[in-house]
Amino acid sequence: MGKKHVMVPAQEVDLSTVKYEPESIQAPHLTGFIFKVFVSIIEAPVIGSLLISYLKKKNKFIELFRNTVIPETPMFKPEFPPQEPEHGVVTFDEDGKPEDRVESALKCLPDYDLPGSWNGNQDPPFKYWKIRDYAYAYRSGLATPSIVAERIIPIIEEFSSKKPPQPLLISFEAEEVRKQAAASTKRFEEGKPLSILDGIFMAIKDDIDCLPHPSKSGSTWMHQVRSVKKDAVCVSRLRSCGVILLGKANMHEFGMGTTGNNPNFGTARNPHAPERYTGGSSSGPAAIVASGLCSAALGTDGGGSIRIPSSLCGVVGFKTTYGRTDMEGSLCDAGTVEIIGPIASTVEDVMLVYAAILGSSLASRNSLQPSAPCLPILSAHDSLNALESLRIGKYTTWFNDVNSTDISDKCEDILGLLCKTHGCRMVEIVIPELHEMRNAHLVSIGSEMLCSVNPDCEDGKAARMTYDTRTSLALFRSFTASDYVAAQCLRRRIMYHHMAIFKNVDVIVTPTTGMTAPMIPPSALLHGETDMQVTGDLMRFTLAANLLGLPAISVPVGFDKQGLPIGLQLIGRPWGEASLLRVASAIEELCVKSKKKPVSFYDVLKTN
Repeated sequence: MGKKHVMVPAQEVDLSTVKYEPESIQAPHLTGFIFKVFVSIIEAPVIGSLLISYLKKKNKFIELFRNTVIPETPMFKPEFPPQEPEHGVVTFDEDGKPEDRVESALKCLPDYDLPGSWNGNQDPPFKYWKIRDYAYAYRSGLATPSIVAERIIPIIEEFSSKKPPQPLLISFEAEEVRKQAAASTKRFEEGKPLSILDGIFMAIKDDIDCLPHPSKSGSTWMHQVRSVKKDAVCVSRLRSCGVILLGKANMHEFGMGTTGNNPNFGTARNPHAPERYTGGSSSGPAAIVASGLCSAALGTDGGGSIRIPSSLCGVVGFKTTYGRTDMEGSLCDAGTVEIIGPIASTVEDVMLVYAAILGSSLASRNSLQPSAPCLPILSAHDSLNALESLRIGKYTTWFNDVNSTDISDKCEDILGLLCKTHGCRMVEIVIPELHEMRNAHLVSIGSEMLCSVNPDCEDGKAARMTYDTRTSLALFRSFTASDYVAAQCLRRRIMYHHMAIFKNVDVIVTPTTGMTAPMIPPSALLHGETDMQVTGDLMRFTLAANLLGLPAISVPVGFDKQGLPIGLQLIGRPWGEASLLRVASAIEELCVKSKKKPVSFYDVLKTN
């Protein structure tokens, strides 16, 4: 027998024979001088190719992509079957004004309760200020956007001046922030705020255009070859709602990493443990929200880049269905796995920001035919009925593949409490071909990333990239056209498996990450690091939503024994954002007493 392997068609896979295989990535963990030497070797013409080929064989890449016949036709971007409409929702007009959608979203929320410190009642041990808290404070004269701005500005400047630097923002203009805050303050004085988001401070990830800031994508040179002429569509929608755009948030260079390490500007630190990573690649957006400096932020998510840092920093991160938000004005607007989405401290704040930014591009509407966007009515009796009938899919052996039982136990406990409180039902599922899914995602996102930066690399910019980016690009350059087509054939198979699962369940549940926040090796601050096992642990549960374009959300559910945040991930049907947000809100309510103040937290709305 030769090496050739023939897969049976996806619909003929016998699920009773599927056995979960824990992931084991064969690759060195390198930092410092040794890492620099390694990069010089893998970039060498002959020996580099041999080394990469060896590592690919060790990780069964060649076996899957070169020796396997995949019967499905390629799916070059997500294709969704028609979906049933969601119940107990408010539907939005994609072409309407963002501020009108935000007003409608506000009506979906439960009645607003004043914080205990403002009405003499007892609050939980710790809770973040919500967007509605800021709005109340502004409207009642307890604070103004300008007062809050003057509290935020010196803190942002302090982070950038630390040694070594730990910037949350890598592009920041204090006077621009003051100008926006003054305009918002004036609108409140005149009784004419633009929306509930007026005066709300938000950070924008550095791969999303936001005037007057350059878009560097965490690099030292991207702004030199790509100028910013206008806001990204999502940013423009936020601006029309009165949002104060604080600046461009730190990130892993070009989004090619899961830790948030950035030797170019300095590495943002986890607010719960400053010696640990935030997670990436949306490191700055998650850290600035978790530290209390911003109510929300925009990130991008191509392989978990919103959900991973949100989980590690103890906040909420929301990945929409592919095509639900317009990607124009981002550095990844031509990809098939990436979206722009919100990070916030609470589910209701995610809902308000999501309402502002949603709206497919014309191209996405023509090709994907999305159902109308909607949000759950959280204040209605229908919401409880929807939860009672909820079927939660859990692939237990995959769910338990974490490097600490603290993670799986905490997630399991919350799911048990959810079922007990709301009558939800757990359904055991099997997800075939997870190893194939990981590799198909790697080839897809790697090929797209290489395509976007290759002209500049050929123009001499490659030497100015960080060593871990160069390591990733060396791997991506080894992919062939046949690898890419095979990956898209796998994408169709894996879509079939997931759509079959969604015939029997409403959401799929996993831990968000297979580990809590990893330590930052001091030697990694100057030159970065490569640790593919950590990457595998962080991305284990997030990839399906990107490869298949499914919506997903990470909700904080508690802490491990070291006091590090743990996130629970919900994955939904295509266009099923409302159902995910409804369940996420219920889970958040069950965890309200388990919140813990981060070590690095700033109360910028203090009113006494």
